[in-house]
Amino acid sequence: MALNKPTCLWGILMKPAYGVWGLILLLIIAHQDIWFWEDTTLVFGFLPIALAYHAGISLAAAFTWYLATQFCWPTDQEPSVQRKETP
Repeated sequence: MALNKPTCLWGILMKPAYGVWGLILLLIIAHQDIWFWEDTTLVFGFLPIALAYHAGISLAAAFTWYLATQFCWPTDQEPSVQRKETP
C-alpha cells in the first residue's frame, strides 16, 4: 500500500479541494439572507446590518476564491497556447 493514499473515509473527505467546494456551498446557502430584510439595526452607528452582512459574505467569497487558486488550480499542465515562431 502506498503511503500517500488516504486509508480511511476521513482522509478522502479532508482533501483541500473538497473543503473549498464545501465553503462554496456554505457561501451559496449563507447568501440567501432572509433574516435581515426587516432589521433596521445599524452596525458602527451608520451601516445597515444587511449591508454589513453582505460585506462579510463578499470578504468570505474573496478568501474562498483565494483558497481555490491555492489548492484547486492545476500546476502541472503546459500552456495551451504556444508562441508562434517568427521567421
